[in-house]
Amino acid sequence: DYATEVTLQPLERYPLDAAILFSDILTIPDAMGLGLSFAQGEGPKFAKNVRDEAAVDALAVPDMDKLRYVFDAVTSIRKALNGRVPLIGFSGSPWTLACYMVEGGGSDDYRAVKTLMYRRPDLMHRMLAINADAVALYLNTQIDAGAQAVMVFDSWGGVLADGNFQDFSLAYTRRVLAQLKRTGVDGQVVPRIVFTKGGGLWLQDMKPLDCEVLGLDWTVNLGAARALVGSGEHAKALQGNIDPNVLFAEPAQIAAEAERVLRSFGAPHTDKTTTGPTHIFNLGHGISQYTPPESVAALVEAVHRVSKQMRAG
Repeated sequence: DYATEVTLQPLERYPLDAAILFSDILTIPDAMGLGLSFAQGEGPKFAKNVRDEAAVDALAVPDMDKLRYVFDAVTSIRKALNGRVPLIGFSGSPWTLACYMVEGGGSDDYRAVKTLMYRRPDLMHRMLAINADAVALYLNTQIDAGAQAVMVFDSWGGVLADGNFQDFSLAYTRRVLAQLKRTGVDGQVVPRIVFTKGGGLWLQDMKPLDCEVLGLDWTVNLGAARALVGSGEHAKALQGNIDPNVLFAEPAQIAAEAERVLRSFGAPHTDKTTTGPTHIFNLGHGISQYTPPESVAALVEAVHRVSKQMRAG
């Protein structure tokens, strides 16, 4: 009930175009028995971490009944939305979950997870395979509960070296996508979104992913990204990508930055009889808890106003 209320609160205040499930990114490792807790001011902590062979051997795809509260929330939110806007479900990526599982919480330098990756890549690959299968089952169960789109947050993919990103993050995101259901409970297609923070360097590697949308952080120029992945075989829509800290500026500056982002993408494809490059405006990462609510109102108003102008040509 609380998750439903919190998911709906932004929609009561702002004319947003979708709702996203209010949940934590670490529900899967918690269901694996790692013991998740939150200390005030410290963020998430696990009672157990996964740093050796015995700990990896103990991992398994969790029974989804342990996460029933998530799926009950999805069903409750979908019912409460009553068709107003679509509901997006989500999960952390296999690599991002592994970072928390090995580190035992958040990290500044990813020393423990990278130590395991370099010293024992075999263990890391075993953990990531389990995580990928768990993420796929988790998202499919969200789809069965009523999610109308699903998003994979590869929040820490960008901390990897070139080569390691492809082997330890992208490969397992691909494994997740290969298992996802294509249609929801209402028979409609369920679009899949992949967001890698810091992943702008690897857009061409991500283009062949079996998903409809790539999310971008604020370091990437949308026009350049559109030129790389917006057309041709495996063409992707783009989601992003204003810097969340823009929301601490004055309303006029927020509006100007929103317009700059929208115009950097260029004229969106509007012919519904054909396919073409489209853009979902979004923050380039999570919103700060300190953001003034009025700033969000200024952003949403500017996005809708400028988008309408651009679609009209």
